[in-house]
Amino acid sequence: MIPASEQEFSRQRELDTYRIVDSLPEEAYEDIVRLASLVCGAPTALISFIDRDRQWFKARTGFDCAQSARDEAFCDHAIRTPDRLMEVPDARLDARFESNPLVTGDSRVRFYAGMPLTTPSGAAIGTVCVLDRQPRRLDDGQRAALAALARLTMNLLEGRHRERALQRAALLAEAPAAPVLAAGDVGYCTLLIVQAQALAACAERLGERAVERTLQSLDSLLEAALVPGYGDHVSRVAGSGELIAALHGRDTQARLQAMVQVLPAFERTHGIRLLHAAAHADRPDERVEQIYLRADESLSRLKDALAAS
Repeated sequence: MIPASEQEFSRQRELDTYRIVDSLPEEAYEDIVRLASLVCGAPTALISFIDRDRQWFKARTGFDCAQSARDEAFCDHAIRTPDRLMEVPDARLDARFESNPLVTGDSRVRFYAGMPLTTPSGAAIGTVCVLDRQPRRLDDGQRAALAALARLTMNLLEGRHRERALQRAALLAEAPAAPVLAAGDVGYCTLLIVQAQALAACAERLGERAVERTLQSLDSLLEAALVPGYGDHVSRVAGSGELIAALHGRDTQARLQAMVQVLPAFERTHGIRLLHAAAHADRPDERVEQIYLRADESLSRLKDALAAS
């Protein structure tokens, strides 16, 4: 178990905002690991993200598992020096890894090199890395190439992050409050985030089309739970398992509870775990984006609590 701290929460929080962990496969990231493997002459290359109690691979070549325990992850050591590549020429001779199951077990990892994926604020959220079963070292050109591929990966993540923020802002601006609200209620709203978990694993099990149909049915279910007359609405962030409900007015507790109550039956029916969190406006002129960020931070803390339990 990874001990919690505010510093780690901040790092994890940044990772959460990218919505990359458990996302569906994307060809651009697959191309990056293929290039890393080719340029470094390594049989295994990964784009790894260090989540709460695991490392999860957005893309991989030469490695069967989609994730592994964080306390076994070479990448968990690499992110501790966000500004430089970590290279392990022979893991059997390194006190940090000599008894690691990835070294002593069937994977027989001997060599590792990982370049941290560092956000603009300096948080290391993962790596682009290569592994080999033979002890070795990279040359200067290969080290430079791995660093360049890490920068390219972060550029992809940043572009994805900006695109989702713009889409989310457009979705949240879609429906104004209903005119039936009392004057003192106008401007207040509650945002509910509902997030489907482990989408990539679900897609491997069920297929991407089946997962998409399931998420569409979740959207319809939440829409049906809305109470007419308030101007409330549900929006799904495209290409993701995230839905956002905007409930207008000061007193939204009953409507919020009605929406949350439909989630357990959906989980049982479809075998997809859902997490949710909500935040209410502190004042009528509070920006919707700020309300969203507070709800999203609550979701991150919920995930921390579940990982620690």
